[in-house]
Amino acid sequence: MVKNSFISVIPQEEKNKGSVEFQVFSFTNKIRKLTSHLELHRKDYSSQIGLRRILGKRQRLLAYLSKKNRVRYKELIDQLGIREPKTR
Repeated sequence: MVKNSFISVIPQEEKNKGSVEFQVFSFTNKIRKLTSHLELHRKDYSSQIGLRRILGKRQRLLAYLSKKNRVRYKELIDQLGIREPKTR
């Protein structure tokens, strides 16, 4: 699966599941699953709320990572294929 291939890309010292990169990766997988679910079930409002909540969590983690380490942030966005959020 994708999860195993991503874990092999992460260096040994960062394989813990509490790292920001792993959390963002996990949220991205959940977002993709919920998005495909919502394409079939458009009126599933509880899933829509859950999707928005996960999107917010991922956005906050990415903002934290971009402030702390811009290089790791750019690498993670490139690996996951996420667009960089618009700045206000």
